[in-house]
Amino acid sequence: MAIDPEKVKELAESYVAAWNSGEAARVAAHYNEGGELVINRGDPWKGRAGVEEMAAGFFADVPDLSLVCDDLRCTAGNHVLFAWTFTGTHSASGKPLRVRGWEEWNLAPDLTVRRSRGWFDADDYARQAAG
Repeated sequence: MAIDPEKVKELAESYVAAWNSGEAARVAAHYNEGGELVINRGDPWKGRAGVEEMAAGFFADVPDLSLVCDDLRCTAGNHVLFAWTFTGTHSASGKPLRVRGWEEWNLAPDLTVRRSRGWFDADDYARQAAG
């Protein structure tokens, strides 16, 4: 499946807006109903309900989360690299956060995310949160 880079750009912009809304359901709506997300080789968050639960957890930890897209690449077929940075304040410690990472998307024909493999430095996140 060849994908239109302009449509992927629109998807990424909508995804960023969803994260910046603070609404977990808006983030999850970008995923295919049977989609999944794995972060740092952890257990998969399955379906929109699972992705919504994951996003809600991030919003609880970082209620003022602000996401930006650093890079977007249509790599091959239906595969996309979405690189990002988020900033915000850790809710428990009050410490500022600046975390960089990326997601490797496998898109469905309707341009929802079928599978995402996300990566960020969890040790750096914990260090920043602890201050």
